[in-house]
Amino acid sequence: MGFEVKKRGKYEGAEKFVAKMKEIQGEAKAALGKAQEEIRKYTDRKRGEVNEYKVGDLVILSTKDLKYQMIGRRTEKLTERFVGPYKIKKIVSMNVVELELPSTIRIHLEVNVSRIRRYVGQVERQRREQPAPVIIEGEKK
Repeated sequence: MGFEVKKRGKYEGAEKFVAKMKEIQGEAKAALGKAQEEIRKYTDRKRGEVNEYKVGDLVILSTKDLKYQMIGRRTEKLTERFVGPYKIKKIVSMNVVELELPSTIRIHLEVNVSRIRRYVGQVERQRREQPAPVIIEGEKK
């Protein structure tokens, strides 16, 4: 071929150094793999199951980012936590959906899935109307 294959080295010290470095590298890889598994275990413990939404699903929207739009309410404590239901118009990504919102809600149409919940309708025979106010004689309105 025109060249000779390298023979095993004359330098035993270099061979020992290479062997030692490979051993250290293997130990480091094993330690990193163990650390990754531990981190994954503790991280997955806090993660829940992902809700998969489809186009046309009904969802309710959190009012956490709508505080300034709900100024007409009496107190923040008594405002609704969620408003809706609104229809999903488009799935942008796994974490973002586009909603069909009315023009009165002035936020971006694309919302993170952490701000929405699946809408569950009312149970059959559940009261749908507010009861009439109680009028006490002698009281002012």
